[in-house]
This record gives sequence, structure tokens and C-alpha cells, in this order.
Amino acid sequence: MSEQNKTLVRRVVEEVYNQGNLAVADELSASDLVIHQTSQQIRGRGAKQYVAALRATFPDLHMTIEDQIAEGDRVVTRWTARGTHTGEFQGIPPTGKEVRVAGTNIDRIADSKVVECWSHVDELGMMQQLGVVPVT
Repeated sequence: MSEQNKTLVRRVVEEVYNQGNLAVADELSASDLVIHQTSQQIRGRGAKQYVAALRATFPDLHMTIEDQIAEGDRVVTRWTARGTHTGEFQGIPPTGKEVRVAGTNIDRIADSKVVECWSHVDELGMMQQLGVVPVT
């Protein structure tokens, strides 16, 4: 089961985030999905809107899975995302800068769908790369 769960999460990364195939999100995630982030919670199909907004901001978004560990109904994925800031992001006008952001997700799987995700993203590092927060 752990290998199947890892494959499911890899599909989310590749097909939904990297390819922007939002239609497949319904197949891979529960309709009542909850994504817990440091700065917000995303519920249900709001996840598709979140990915659409990310891809509008960083149209060349590409996530690379660096490590994956699975046990029981959980999959831990350490990833790196890269993209060029060409759209407005959280009120920040496009800078044209390329960013590289690291993160870790813990996904809970039930009935072959992602039902919950705890996501930690280096938001400070991203804001520094965009020039919004000074590097000290």
C-alpha cells in the first residue's frame, strides 16, 4: 500500500502541479480535501483554485521530488519547486525573477485519494528571492 500511496502523490506533483492538469485533481484528491499550510488552510476544491493561481503566477512551475517516505496512510515528500514570477502573487507585481523554493508535504491517503495534506514551504526564502524581504 505504501508504494501505491507514493505513486498517487507523485501523480499529483507531476500531473496537477507540473502539467497543470486540474481535471485529474478530482480523481486524485477527495472532494473534502484539507491542505494545512503555515499561512492558510485550503479546503475542498479550493485546492484546484490554489494550483491554478500558482500556475498563473509561475507558468513554468516545476516541482521535483527529492525524497519520499511512506508508512501506513501517510506519504512524506521533500520537494523543490522552481518557477519564474510573471504574474501577480499575494499582491506582489510580477518581478520576472526565477525562484527556487524547498518544501515538505505530509499527505494522508484514504480510499486511494489524498484527503489531507500538511505543507511546509520556505515562504521567507521565496519572498527574499522576489526582493520583497531583504536578505540579512
